[in-house]
Amino acid sequence: MTLSVDVAPDQDRKGPGRPRSARVDEAIVEAVFELLGSGQSADAVSIEAVAAKAGVGKATIYRRWPNKEALLIDAVLAMKGPLPELRGESVRDDLVTLITAMRNKRMARQGKVTACLMPELFKSPEMTRVHHAVMEPRREVIRTVLRRGIASGELRADLDVELALLVLSGPTVAQNMLRWNPNVPDEDFAEKLVDFVLRGAQP
Repeated sequence: MTLSVDVAPDQDRKGPGRPRSARVDEAIVEAVFELLGSGQSADAVSIEAVAAKAGVGKATIYRRWPNKEALLIDAVLAMKGPLPELRGESVRDDLVTLITAMRNKRMARQGKVTACLMPELFKSPEMTRVHHAVMEPRREVIRTVLRRGIASGELRADLDVELALLVLSGPTVAQNMLRWNPNVPDEDFAEKLVDFVLRGAQP
């Protein structure tokens, strides 16, 4: 399906004091989702293909993103959505909030697109850079919560932060993308996972 946004020539050009069209941005990002979701590899997705799918010219894309890698980063960020605001009062509550945000209404689509991207992480340096550019800031948010818990005494002083991060995020990704264990219910998944991990992380 080709998306048409009916863009008049240069109407979306960024100029002094003039915002670019959010509708065009959304159409371009949606085109990336459709191409990846159809099974195309990240390497195979071209600016030309994205432009054709979105119904815009290549110049429209290049006015917004300097290259394909930057476009892919923004597309994956848009798919994941913004990080939630944390109250900063309880490590458990903040971790539950973060895990819950990873299992949102975009989960089914996100899992499908991520499944198409995963093979590229093993063979494409470009996609490896994209993956880390998207995920590292999100990992750092969880690290910050864990370090705060260590400092406050909520968590063990000798807690391996990187391993705890992996144990929290790994099952969430596996269930989102593969429904790896269908015997684990979706209901209260975040609360049960966090409580399971914290039993080994608390003093």
